[in-house]
Amino acid sequence: MNMDEIKAVYLADLEVVEDAKQLADFWTKYLGKGGEVQKLMNGIKNVPKEEKKAYGQAVNEIKNWAQALYDEKKTELDKQAILARYEEEKVDVTLPVKTVAAGNLHPLTSMKNEMINVFAGMGFEIFEGPEIEDDDHNFTRLNVLKDHPSRDMQDTFWLTEDLLLRTHTSPGQIRVMDMEKPPIKVLVPGKVFRSDSDATHSPMFSQLEGLVVDKHITLCDLQGMLDQFVKAIFSDEAKTRLRPSYFPFTEPSVEVDVSCFKCGGKGCSLCKGTGWIEVLGGGIVNNKVLENCGIDSSKYSGLAFGIGIERIAMLKYGINHMGKLFENDIEFLKQFKA
Repeated sequence: MNMDEIKAVYLADLEVVEDAKQLADFWTKYLGKGGEVQKLMNGIKNVPKEEKKAYGQAVNEIKNWAQALYDEKKTELDKQAILARYEEEKVDVTLPVKTVAAGNLHPLTSMKNEMINVFAGMGFEIFEGPEIEDDDHNFTRLNVLKDHPSRDMQDTFWLTEDLLLRTHTSPGQIRVMDMEKPPIKVLVPGKVFRSDSDATHSPMFSQLEGLVVDKHITLCDLQGMLDQFVKAIFSDEAKTRLRPSYFPFTEPSVEVDVSCFKCGGKGCSLCKGTGWIEVLGGGIVNNKVLENCGIDSSKYSGLAFGIGIERIAMLKYGINHMGKLFENDIEFLKQFKA
């Protein structure tokens, strides 16, 4: 093509360019190294010597003219792109704000933290043991021998002949007494597992185990601690009572009741008319358990208690089925905002 033809085609092609990609293709066709303008410049070798100067000037004029039109088109497309982006990203500040609901702790987590805080104020430390235990820590050294009938009460999930999912957090007592010498004052929170399921039981639930080992520990110390616990969790007027019970790792053993915080002990549906609600079990650590951990039972005694965290949460929050605590129902969980 001669210069006039290139100008005409150049203007026509530039007119239909609408975006950056088309502009890039246009540059390659006309102003790139192999483009039409460059071909004109390369053609100077075929021009007679006396015409080279005029030809070169004419080609430079076309090149400058083409570059100026290209730059003008590029500026126009850049402005259009910016305006389009502004239009796409603009925000209507008059629209209502989209609120994001704040999260909150699960009621079991809140309950566990609250319970730990109460006992931490009494000087208890925290220990967390493994969820997979061996027979020795979970049963034998807690005075639950191989043929002991209380093993049947546990409904154990066995993994091998010796390994199991712990049925209580009491193995943590053994591990702490193996590592430390008296005085000992420790809480062992964590998940435990038993093959049991109904409105008030679950195959997996949470316990908070407490252990104190020192000189001259008695049931009075246990009741005094638990009195402070129920007052902090339920009501300033709450009281505890101890009833004889049996656990192989404590002697004597007790079930602990709290005075009904709903009716004040007068009798209601929550306490089934008795004025009392069973909340946990405990007792004085069996001498055999202390001796199994190398602690001289003639010098030291201990107390232990185990509290079901779900049990306390259900009582405090009025939950009638344990399953609700594990279903992850958002509407249910929203009720427990701190």
